[in-house]
Amino acid sequence: MTDKYEVVVVGGGAAGLSAALVLGRARRRTLVVDAGEPRNAAAAHMQGYLSRDGMPPAEFLAAGREEIARYGVELVRDRAVDAVRGADGEFTVALAGGRTVRGRQLVLATGLRDELPDVPGVAERFGRDVLHCPYCHGWEVRDRSFGVLATTPLSVHQALLVSQWSKDVTLFLHTVHEEELTDQDLRRLAAAGVAVVSGQVAGLVVDGDRLAGVRLADDTVHDRSVLFLAPRALPRTGLFERLGAELRETPFGTYPVVDERGLTTVPGLWAAGNAIGFAEQVVNAASRGHRAGAAINAELLMADLDAAVGV
Repeated sequence: MTDKYEVVVVGGGAAGLSAALVLGRARRRTLVVDAGEPRNAAAAHMQGYLSRDGMPPAEFLAAGREEIARYGVELVRDRAVDAVRGADGEFTVALAGGRTVRGRQLVLATGLRDELPDVPGVAERFGRDVLHCPYCHGWEVRDRSFGVLATTPLSVHQALLVSQWSKDVTLFLHTVHEEELTDQDLRRLAAAGVAVVSGQVAGLVVDGDRLAGVRLADDTVHDRSVLFLAPRALPRTGLFERLGAELRETPFGTYPVVDERGLTTVPGLWAAGNAIGFAEQVVNAASRGHRAGAAINAELLMADLDAAVGV
């Protein structure tokens, strides 16, 4: 059996819930499919969201689920494994649990997965004292001794950025060779007071459940209490590809092409949150979801009015 909705939202994070909230308040029959894999699950708190600064991510999502329920939005804990667009322009979505749902419009807020560098100890401490975003965590670790693990020459930008929160910053080149850095990179690092250390990082030194240092392959240990790094972004584009949406390559992953509202190149298919970019913070993702939800409601309204007058 197939359950029919006006809008199906795949993804129960900030973007998906925000879109669903707008649609529910607009009296649209809406379903949210939530696989329960938020990108920020490793973080104890989320920061920079006005009025929600410091709120635990799980608490934020729980509040969002309660809010959409007030407006009749349904939520199912499941995973969307396939989707097709029919000749009538509507979408049929298959769920891992065996259920099939159908929607006139489809929102994919499927986000992305962060692939961490293969350095012993990094995964275990990620979200605690191994961090990736200074806007998310910089204030909480300010003025401590920072390390930055380079995985590409773009890591220079991260090292320069985190120097806003500490004047004790060391860039560990790791897999990057010094000759890959430009003269401008070196001048900026020097101006920011960032030390540059060559050699591959072999692991972390942990003392009393706290990061204490970074150990190089030659067994040299540099005392550090925080390590920043840039995970490799792996956007979940499977359903976009299945539906024929145009994708674009960026230095930070492959994402669907969308307009300012979040509409992809496939009519009726929308994207929001980290599904459209790796740098979408929770507040940005929620904003994108809100925008998509409002645009979808207008699209449905105009389509129904046109149909009523035979356009």
